[in-house]
Amino acid sequence: MSATLAVSLLLSDYENDLADGAVIVGDIYPADPQGVTRTNILIPCGDAPTPKEYEVPAGRYVVSARLPSGIVLSAEAEAREGPPTPVRLNMVDSPYESHSWQYLLGNIERNRVYHDSSSEIPLAESRGSRSMVAPAPGPDGVIPESAPDQSAVVTWVGDSTPPSWSFASMLALDKDRTGGPVAPEIARGPVGVLPRPEFGDAISPLYRFGPDGPVGAPAGPVGERQFLIVETAMSTRLVTLPLPWGTSQVEVLVNLRQSPTGSAVAVAVRDPAVGAGLAYMAQGALDTAAQLFSDVEGLLYSKFENPIAAAAGAYVLLGTDHTEGETYWDPWLERLREGFTWLSDGAILRGMRLLRRARSTADRLTARDVLIEAFDRGIPYYTLGLAWLIDGLSAFPDDFECVRRLDQARRLSWLADMREPFLILDLREGDA
Repeated sequence: MSATLAVSLLLSDYENDLADGAVIVGDIYPADPQGVTRTNILIPCGDAPTPKEYEVPAGRYVVSARLPSGIVLSAEAEAREGPPTPVRLNMVDSPYESHSWQYLLGNIERNRVYHDSSSEIPLAESRGSRSMVAPAPGPDGVIPESAPDQSAVVTWVGDSTPPSWSFASMLALDKDRTGGPVAPEIARGPVGVLPRPEFGDAISPLYRFGPDGPVGAPAGPVGERQFLIVETAMSTRLVTLPLPWGTSQVEVLVNLRQSPTGSAVAVAVRDPAVGAGLAYMAQGALDTAAQLFSDVEGLLYSKFENPIAAAAGAYVLLGTDHTEGETYWDPWLERLREGFTWLSDGAILRGMRLLRRARSTADRLTARDVLIEAFDRGIPYYTLGLAWLIDGLSAFPDDFECVRRLDQARRLSWLADMREPFLILDLREGDA
C-alpha cells in the first residue's frame, strides 16, 4: 500500500522572488520496518510554497531538512493511502521578514535576540569570533563587555581598478595602518557612502544590489568587479560582490549583533535555483550542493550570460567528479578561463583540473602555468577558489615562482572569512 508525503518549508518571506522556487536538501526516514528511506530530497521554501510530493509505503516517517547553517529541522508524519500527507517544516522566526533568506542560511539569529529585551544573549566578544564590534583586551587580558557599535559605514565600489585586485595590493591595504578610507584605494573614480537601507535596523542592515548597483540608492559607473567596504570603529571588511548575477539580486547582511559562530558580514544570492547551494558549497558540503546545482552543465553552457554562476557550478562539478581522463565539459572550463580574464576562478578551476589529471611532467608544468596565471589575475570571487589555489601552488614546493605566490595567497587566507561563499577580507584589524 503506497502513500504520498507532500513536503515544504515555510519562511516568513513576503517577497515573491523566492516565494515558490527556493529549495534546500533533506531526507525521509522510516519509523516503521516496512518503510523506505529517501535521501537528498528537495524541499521547496517560501511563504506559500507548493509542496513537493514523494511516494512512500504507508507508515510513519521522519522528514528532516539539512539547512546550510548545519541546523537540522525535522517533523514526524504518518503517510496514509489517499490524499497526500502534508509535512510542513517551519522557519518563520526570522527577526525581520526581509531577512528570512539570511535566517534560512544561518547568517542571523532568531527573533528574540533582536526584539526581546528580557532575553540575555551574550555578544560575540572574542577576536576568534571575527566580530566587528569586539573590543580589544585590557591590560589584564580580559575582554570587557560592550554593546554593539551601531556606526557601520558602508561604501559601494562599482568600478574598481584591475591592479587593486592583486594579492599584493590587498595585503598592502591590510598593512596600511594610517586609518585612511579603503574605497578610494581600489576605485577607478569617486565613491559614495550608501544610505541606511529600508531592510532591517541599525544593528542588522540588509543591503540589496542589482546588476547596476545598490537598490534604492544612487547608481554609479559599473566595471568588471564590484566591492563593498564595511567599516566600524573596530574593523574594516572588504566584501566581494558577485555581480551581475543574471536577474537575481545579491544581498549583504551587516550583522553587528552577530552570534559567536556567525559571520559579521554575509553575502547571499537571491537565486531560487542555487542560492542555498552556494551556502552548502561554502560549508564544504559539495555533494549536498550538487543536488541543487542539478543543471551544472546548463550553467557552464550559459557562461556568457552568467560566468560567476558558471564558476560556482564548475566548483561543484570538479569537487564531486571522480572520473578519469578528459570529459566533454573540459573544453567548457577552458573557454571559461579564456573568455573572462577578470575572473581568476576560471583559471583556478582549469589549473586544478589539469593538475588532478596530470600524468607526466609536461602535464604538471602546464597546470603550474595556469595556476600562476590564476594568481596573477587577482583575488578570486569564491573563498573556495582561494583554498584551491593554495592547494594547487603547494604542489610545486621547489618552484620559486609558485612558492612566492603561495606565500601571498596563504597570508591573504588569514584575512578571509572561510565560512562565506564569496571572498570577504578582514583588513586593518585592531586599528582602533
